[in-house]
Amino acid sequence: MRSPETPFSQFRSLKTFKRRPLLSQEALVKLEYLSDKNSLPLVIQPKIADVSLIDWVKSNVDYIENGLLESGGILFRGFDVTSPADFNDFLKAIPVELMSYMEGATPRVELKDKVYTSTEFPPDQHIALHNELCYVTTWPMKIWFYCKKAAREGGQTPIGDVRKVYTRIDPRIRARFEEHGWMLVRNFGDGFGLKWQTSYRTTSKVELEEYFRRADIEFEWKEGDRLRTRQVRPVAAVHPKTGEKVWFNHTAFWHVSSLPLKLREMFLAEFGEEELPFNTYYGDGAPIEDEVVNVLRQAYLEETVAFKWQEGDILMLDNMLTAHGRFPFEGEREVLVAMGQPFSLKAA
Repeated sequence: MRSPETPFSQFRSLKTFKRRPLLSQEALVKLEYLSDKNSLPLVIQPKIADVSLIDWVKSNVDYIENGLLESGGILFRGFDVTSPADFNDFLKAIPVELMSYMEGATPRVELKDKVYTSTEFPPDQHIALHNELCYVTTWPMKIWFYCKKAAREGGQTPIGDVRKVYTRIDPRIRARFEEHGWMLVRNFGDGFGLKWQTSYRTTSKVELEEYFRRADIEFEWKEGDRLRTRQVRPVAAVHPKTGEKVWFNHTAFWHVSSLPLKLREMFLAEFGEEELPFNTYYGDGAPIEDEVVNVLRQAYLEETVAFKWQEGDILMLDNMLTAHGRFPFEGEREVLVAMGQPFSLKAA
C-alpha cells in the first residue's frame, strides 16, 4: 500500500477542526492507498486496538467529507464492524438523510431503515460501472457498501473516477451529447425487469402520473397495464461542492449493445427496439452508434479500480465523483448498500 505524502494535513477540514479526538489523528488511524497508481479509494484503518469506528466518525465528519471530495471514495478497513447492526450505527454517525430506491431498475431487498441488499443479479453476470440513480431528478450524493460476507472468488465492487472518465471521452462525442443530452426509454409489464409498481413504489396510476410530471418523464400507458416512459437528461453534471464536471449518465449502461449478442438478437426479434425493457438514445431520439458506446465503455474501463473485499469493509463513495459496478463471483456473497444526501437536478 502507498501512504499519502501528507496524510493528515492534505484535507482542508483539518485546518478548521473545532472538536478533536482525545488522541491525535496520527495515533488513532492511518491513511493509505491500495496501490501506487491510484488515490481511489483512500483507505482508513485503525492504528491501535479497540478504536471505535462509530466514535471516530462522529468526531471527524468534516475530515471524512473533505477526504471524500478529494479522493472520491473512502474504504474503512480493519475496524470492528461485524454485523448489519454495526453498519446501521455507522450510517447514523454520519448526519445524512438516507434515501429509498425510486425509479429502481434491479431486484434488491430492503432489509431495514433504507439499507438494501446489493443488486441480486445472477453471480455470473457483470454489472458495468454506473453512478447510482443519475437518471432521476433527485439522486443520492453518497452511497455506502458494507461487506458482510466476501465471495470465494471474484465479486469485487469496481469503482471509477468519472471526473477522469469525462476527460477521456473524445471531445466531439462529448459535444454531441452535451448539445442534445441522452434519452432513456423504459418498458414495464412485458415480463422482463421490475414491474412499474415496484420501480416507482406505488400502485396508483394517479400518483404515478403526478410523479412523472414533476420528474419531467413522458409516459404512455399501453394495453394490459403496460407502461412506456421516456426521459431526457444531461450527460454531464457539475459537482455542487468541487465545481468539477463529471460524466454522469447511464448511456452506455443501458444501451442495447450492452446486452450479450445472442440475447440482444433474441430481444430485438421478440420485442423490437421500441419494446425493449431498456434502451438509450441521443436526447433528440436519434440512435446512438455502437462505436460511440464502445468509446464510452473504454473510458470507464481505463479508470476502473478494483480490490478484493474483506469482511467488515465499508466503502463510502461520493456518488457524483465515483461510479461503481460488480464483477462476477463464485460462492456466497453478501454486500449491503445504503444511499443518502438527496440532491436535485434542478438545483445543479
